[in-house]
Amino acid sequence: MTVTVRNATSGDHDLIVHWNLALAAESESKALNPVVVEQGVQRVLQDPALGRYFIVEVGGQPAGQMMLTYEWSDWRNGMFWWIQSVYVDSDFRGRGIFRSLYEHVRGLAEQDGCVCGLRLYVHNENTDAIEVYRRLGMVDGHYRVMETEF
Repeated sequence: MTVTVRNATSGDHDLIVHWNLALAAESESKALNPVVVEQGVQRVLQDPALGRYFIVEVGGQPAGQMMLTYEWSDWRNGMFWWIQSVYVDSDFRGRGIFRSLYEHVRGLAEQDGCVCGLRLYVHNENTDAIEVYRRLGMVDGHYRVMETEF
């Protein structure tokens, strides 16, 4: 099984939108507005300051995705990379696909020199994902996410 991780391109737009819609439905039982998701994905693909997508392929076939966004930490004089929009196609789950994405991004972060850590948020009830993250060495950051949506 040849697994490769690459930067997403504009040609991946429709796939990323499809996977983001599936992610929301599967992980939080949310039906997102497809038009809004299409526009949001397009903006990230056009503006690297907003974030960056990665696609993992198995034998040349897309198997999953991850998006990174950025948060400056004045306490650490460094940048946290936030892992978001993680999705592994159901045909590829349980085969180390997320591990490949995570290790790729972790390697980039360690080489960067300005990145002080990787973070992600996960729905409290997504116990399968939490276990995967723990097996990779991630720990509970002891922060609670608070939000106001508009």
